Amino acid sequence: MTTDGHDDPPMYFDRHVFFCTNERPAGHPRGSCLAKGSVKLRDYMKARAKELGLKNVRINSAGCLDRCELGPTMVIYPEGVWYRCETREDVDRVLEEHMRDGGRAQGLMLRPEDDPD
Repeated sequence: MTTDGHDDPPMYFDRHVFFCTNERPAGHPRGSCLAKGSVKLRDYMKARAKELGLKNVRINSAGCLDRCELGPTMVIYPEGVWYRCETREDVDRVLEEHMRDGGRAQGLMLRPEDDPD
């Protein structure tokens, strides 16, 4: 039983990754993660997670995560840690350092203050 008195079921996945694949029109001032290669990076992340033998992890496409200017962006739950992944090497670091080893991929994490005004 949780502290609020609810009897929640156990989590279905240990970690759930939402990788933005949103597309905005060409020339949009905010840009879009899709235009920055997010679909290929998401596909790579899915394949690489399997190669690494990561269990009970789900990697999904997400619509706009509203951090377009910082993209390609992704967020990992239940931790709620945000990352900017621009390359396959960035994806590898997140998978290995965060997902496999339980740490954080320093230098790739996004913080609330990173958002443009």
